[in-house]
Parts: sequence; C-alpha cells; structure tokens
Amino acid sequence: MEVHNVDLTISAVAEKQYPNTQFPEIALVGRSNVGKSSLTNVLINRNKFARTSSQPGKTQTLNFYNIEDKLYFVDVPGYGYAKASKASREKWGRMIETYLTKREQLRGVITLVDGRHAPTDDVSMHNWLKYYNIPMLTVATKMDKISGGKWNKQESLIKKTLQLDDNEPLILFSALTKTGKNEIWRWIEGRMKR
Repeated sequence: MEVHNVDLTISAVAEKQYPNTQFPEIALVGRSNVGKSSLTNVLINRNKFARTSSQPGKTQTLNFYNIEDKLYFVDVPGYGYAKASKASREKWGRMIETYLTKREQLRGVITLVDGRHAPTDDVSMHNWLKYYNIPMLTVATKMDKISGGKWNKQESLIKKTLQLDDNEPLILFSALTKTGKNEIWRWIEGRMKR
C-alpha cells in the first residue's frame, strides 16, 4: 500500500474510546523495546511518527493509527517489562486481552520477536493468540544486528521455540534496511480483504 496520510486517531485505555469505524485493524504486539514503533514507522514511510524510545514500557495505551482512511494499526503496550508495577502490568493485560478478544474490526496480529535471541515471553503470547484463533504474522526484528550468515540459524531457532508450523509465516525484518517491509504489507493487505 502506498501510504501518504497517517493520523494518530486516539490513544485509548478503554473500549468506549476505540474509533467508531469499520476499518480493518491490525494489532502490533511484542515485548517492550522489540521495535513496534520502528516497524510502524517503516510501514508508513515516516521517520519518527510513531515515537520510539530506548526506555522500555513507554507505550501504556492502545495507539490507533489511521492509515489512508482504510486501515488502523493498533500499537499495543509491550509485555515483559519488569520495572512496571504489578498493578500497572495487570491493568495493561486486561486492556490488551479485552481488545484482542472482543474487537470485531481486528483482522490479525503482527507479533514481533527480537531476532537476535530465542523467544521468551513471546511463546506465551503466541500460544494465547493461537488458542483464541487470532490470525497472526510473526516478525523477527533487528535482523540488521545479526550477520547475514547467521540468519538461517536464528530463523530456525525462532520457528522451533515458537513451534511454528509450515502455514504460520515468519518474516525477518530490519528497520534499518527495510528488509521484510513488502512481505509484511502483503500479509496486511491479505488480511484487509477478509
């Protein structure tokens, strides 16, 4: 999709705040600091539209990005951030669960995993989404930080750890080189037609 117009419609913490449209929605989930904002910026051809931060736990709301009045990207708070209070983590957890299980406009979830390491908390999220039969695309981020010769090894490690089967796609992505951008858009456009 050619992206020219993007708008952060709302940063929501409750269902009543969600946009009242029928646009398809794609949620982005992953551990804190895995690169959700960087992926969003690459997909929408902006440098700093979605705020990136070196400080984990920065996103604490569901951020709805209107893409061309056709689609929403929904940036979900990162999980696995130990410094947030238990009460905060529980509140985020309820907010995320409500959105992912009840939102009719949700067409799929992009789960981001750090391509440099074996998935950890990502396994629970992957299994949870699978349990609820939510279509998902797994994207391994930060691949530019790994030498090209080790990509196959990391890809195999991620697939094995998450127990991905042959019809569960995994795309290797770099915000720096934009590797994987077109494949991710193809998956998104396929989900928009559902």
